[in-house]
Amino acid sequence: MSAILYPVAANAEQAMSAPRGRAAREREAQALAREPVVFTTDPAGPAFATREAALAAYAGKVEDDRAGLSVPLEDRFCRLAEQILVEPGRTRPAPVAPTFEDGRRWPAPPDSPPRTAWRLMVSYWRIATAERPIEAPQARKARRTRQSLEPETLRAIARAPLRPVEPQQPLDIGLFEIRPPEAPHIVMPDE
Repeated sequence: MSAILYPVAANAEQAMSAPRGRAAREREAQALAREPVVFTTDPAGPAFATREAALAAYAGKVEDDRAGLSVPLEDRFCRLAEQILVEPGRTRPAPVAPTFEDGRRWPAPPDSPPRTAWRLMVSYWRIATAERPIEAPQARKARRTRQSLEPETLRAIARAPLRPVEPQQPLDIGLFEIRPPEAPHIVMPDE
């Protein structure tokens, strides 16, 4: 089985230039780092005005569908992402609320789309002691409290793996076994 080998490093720049090693699984990454690790995706390098310019700068590191260039499966830890540019002194565009007017759900788009730039996004095993990640609350609890969250906290929730509300209890019966309703003390095979 082939898998993506993600770099083990303190930050995205180091993941691109001089990682401690590469690992597919958390256990392997911890062995390489000799410390706890956290899987994350961060931007690296400069921003580019066009996708073509970014593809030319990172040739061989990202998939290039124009030229049919393919990156080996184990090296696919980089991708290009388009991000909205925020000019100094301005804020990010606010999310648009649905209007449900004239048979349309969304309002008409703005006359000029926001300016964007292409960035290289690097997925890697970040050494947890290098930079402390934001401790994100569990998504379900954050949603139920209906409190306003900072953008960084929302991004941390989105990047975090799903966490259960409470630890899963061990199964007392097998996957293909049932307890009949008339005799719950008996475990029978389910066919």
